[in-house]
Amino acid sequence: MHINILLCDTFPGRLPDFIPNYESLFFDLFESIGVEATYRIYQTWQGELPSTVNPDELYLVPGSLDSAYDDKPWIVSLLHWIEKAYCRGAKMMGVCFGHQVIARALGGEVRKYDGGFGAGVRQSRVIDNEMKRFFPDERMRLLYSHHDQVMALPDGATRCATSDFCLNESYRIGRQVVTFQGHPEFTVAYSRHLLTNCSDDLDEVVRLKALRSLDEMLPMGPAAARFALDLLNEYR
Repeated sequence: MHINILLCDTFPGRLPDFIPNYESLFFDLFESIGVEATYRIYQTWQGELPSTVNPDELYLVPGSLDSAYDDKPWIVSLLHWIEKAYCRGAKMMGVCFGHQVIARALGGEVRKYDGGFGAGVRQSRVIDNEMKRFFPDERMRLLYSHHDQVMALPDGATRCATSDFCLNESYRIGRQVVTFQGHPEFTVAYSRHLLTNCSDDLDEVVRLKALRSLDEMLPMGPAAARFALDLLNEYR
């Protein structure tokens, strides 16, 4: 399969030595579930976007330190691209910022969450029957790092998972779009690095609770990836 990664940030100064670049986290994630893929990386944060859409390929919109409700020129261009690509049948997967910007592009609402910052491992309730096949106990645990949330889904979207902290933990639109507020691609080691070295502005109570969660709960990123690729008919 071919995966197009629409890179929305390179996270300068936030990647440890054991992670060569952000996109490598996705390479490792998909390899861990037995997917043989080729990749093309678009520097979307610099305005680079696919000029054509191939319904047989996957378009992945990952995380960013920017907010999906901002109107920076590259974000506006991405919003327009998502809307057009969706109408042309593009299969899309969104993660964190990608989850949010796809929602905004297709008519949903995104804003900063008044309830605080989400970090560490969080468990959500799986409520979509398609997703339940990959989470038999109807619980999904992912790694998180976000303050913004999708507050209203686009028309036609199905909520897949929810929690008390985040109403829309995951959603899908038919078998064409699937997104996660969490990071299936994150590793515990990377999350620990972020919480230890890149969280000076994070409330100490939140930071310590997030660090404890890394020891207490096992994230399920590979299961989320399997669900996404199966739903999009790309798990082969």
